[in-house]
Amino acid sequence: MLRRWMLGAALLCCAVGVRAQELKVLTIGNSFADSVFEFLPKIVKSVPDCQLVLERANIGGCTLERHWREVLKSEKDPEYKPYYGKFNLREKLTSKKWDIVTLQQASHQSFRPESYQPWFKNLYEYVRKYAPQAEIVIQMTWSYRPDHPGFGKWCCKDYKEMYEKLFASYVKTAKEFNCRIIPSGFAVQMARAEQPVKFQQSYTAEDIRKAVRPNRLPEPQGAFIGNNYWRKDKKGNWKLNVDYIHLNERGRYLQSCVWFAELFGRKTSEIKFVPKGLSAEEAQFLRNIAQKAVNEFQQVNTKK
Repeated sequence: MLRRWMLGAALLCCAVGVRAQELKVLTIGNSFADSVFEFLPKIVKSVPDCQLVLERANIGGCTLERHWREVLKSEKDPEYKPYYGKFNLREKLTSKKWDIVTLQQASHQSFRPESYQPWFKNLYEYVRKYAPQAEIVIQMTWSYRPDHPGFGKWCCKDYKEMYEKLFASYVKTAKEFNCRIIPSGFAVQMARAEQPVKFQQSYTAEDIRKAVRPNRLPEPQGAFIGNNYWRKDKKGNWKLNVDYIHLNERGRYLQSCVWFAELFGRKTSEIKFVPKGLSAEEAQFLRNIAQKAVNEFQQVNTKK
């Protein structure tokens, strides 16, 4: 009902030109929510009649369980500020009249269905209590890069199995609490399948060990995830680190286009912003995939 009202209001405002559609959005998550902050505000700014207030209560690697434990600590001690040392979750929830509050599981637990409850339920009810006007929306996160060295050594044999398991866990949770989903992970999987240049691993573990600073390794073509960079280890020695889990520039643009289409109910074809590192052709492909993912995900869930 709330979703239909928001979309109806957006269309009315655009039709009569009375006022811009503004959304106040708060994310409760981790780095997989942080990645939308780079491009989403710029995307929204590029579309007439759309405005965005986007703030966060994210902690790197934070699971639903940890978010809830931080709530319990701050309820016992109001001076405890787990978010950036500045605020607790109750303070953030009551700081504005949020339209949307997003929740998500940490990626390393996303494919484990037992990791969602009772933590999601507790957070859901907490948001309902302190931001009753807000719609709670779930972001579906994505599976790791296909060459992640952990596949086969832990729960999932490959990125496809990880995706299938996290997809099922998110959908089950969303249906149980009647939440809609921002299908970021669905879009990444769709883009992997439909992009003209498929993913191809460009370096091995041996290449990583033999790398000489400051040289970095060429990133794989067709990747939506990853980067490699030099950093000192605990002993003070320089080591080449490879990120197999966070979105790269094209992945972050895709994610942000999905958020725009889902939350504003507007077409990605309206987006004028393109990051400097992307060609116009690539950006159009990603916008098209984002729109297709939002449309198809809504159809799939309506049928179910």
